[in-house]
Amino acid sequence: MAAAKAAMEAGDNASPATILVWDPLVRIFHWSLVGLFAFAFLTGDELKTPHETAGYVITGLIAVRVVWGLIGSRYARFSSFLNRPSTVAGFIGDTMRMKARRYLGHNPAGGLMVIALIAVIAVISLTGYMMTTDAWWGVGWVEDLHEASAFAALGLVALHLCGVIVASFEHGENLVRAMVTGRKRAPGPEDVA
Repeated sequence: MAAAKAAMEAGDNASPATILVWDPLVRIFHWSLVGLFAFAFLTGDELKTPHETAGYVITGLIAVRVVWGLIGSRYARFSSFLNRPSTVAGFIGDTMRMKARRYLGHNPAGGLMVIALIAVIAVISLTGYMMTTDAWWGVGWVEDLHEASAFAALGLVALHLCGVIVASFEHGENLVRAMVTGRKRAPGPEDVA
């Protein structure tokens, strides 16, 4: 059994070598955020206390992810996937032509999506908290911003899913499975490690 695992890790004709890209903290953060955001979005006004509790946990997750983005593992760090706007635009253009390079970590569009989602969820968290205080409770623009940000996050999630599907198809790699196992196909000569 150990020999079979070693052969799989090293790569053979039957299965390519894989490497660990997404550390456990990134994966736990990702799937916890998916579940909690869905729960919070669906409960809204109907289940106030569970909705608020989910919001507080989401806020904690975002705080941990920001810290991990500064000090975490190689592919978790913001420095590994933040790119200039021209790089992101070029990558999106290449993707539209199905000629984008494969990135081992987040590609330029995916990196931008991480930042956009963290930012919009931070706004949701802040406005949600504001609505629980006496000073801001019932203030129309706070409630409007909270709701608009939740729908903006939903739109970003839809774009994210489209990007995952396109990249998975373009590069012949199941990115959803990679976010579960943490492992991706080892980089080839044309890939960006």
